[in-house]
Amino acid sequence: MGSNEQQTKGETRSGDNLAFNIALVSALILLLSTWTIILSNNPNNLSWFAFHPTLNTLALFCFTFGILTLQPTSQPKTKAAGLQRHQFAMGFGFIFILLGTSAIWYNKTSHRAPHYTTWHGTFGLITVSWLVFQVALGAGSVWFGGAAFGGGHKAKLVWKYHRLSGYILLPLLLTTVNFGGAWSAWVSENSAYIVRLVAYTFAPLGILASLYSRTR
Repeated sequence: MGSNEQQTKGETRSGDNLAFNIALVSALILLLSTWTIILSNNPNNLSWFAFHPTLNTLALFCFTFGILTLQPTSQPKTKAAGLQRHQFAMGFGFIFILLGTSAIWYNKTSHRAPHYTTWHGTFGLITVSWLVFQVALGAGSVWFGGAAFGGGHKAKLVWKYHRLSGYILLPLLLTTVNFGGAWSAWVSENSAYIVRLVAYTFAPLGILASLYSRTR
């Protein structure tokens, strides 16, 4: 058995692999269900709205993978590799969620519809605003040796706050998804109840429970 395999095995504990699979499958169910609902309801007539749920659930899939790939890592080599994958996945996810959020903002503005009239909209504003702060905190703590926060021990301390902030932000993000998918009028009118239950209630719970179970 090679040293890399021994290190990886030493980082995992019973149930970690199962949790990994549950989280990834749950995120995939949410993603595919959303895209199927949009694509099966004449997306050409949905205008910019169609980009909001599709891009935002794609972002959530990226975020889920980004968190999974960084946990659990404790060895220098696996930490470095995990951090690289984490930044890659989170970077794409951040771009997708900004585009998806911009799409719904533009759609409402172009139709002169009021913003933030639902819990989904309100939670969405809080989540995306927090996410911008979260990304800035994470990037600043590792890029260029964490120079933005003084480097060394100071940057590592900021990274710990970034990690804690992310685990607090996660349920807020998943709650926003639940409000939009399980309770919104449009989705309720254009999808079956069982699909909404599985995709927007069970799947987010699966993601949350699995990611939390893998924390160290």
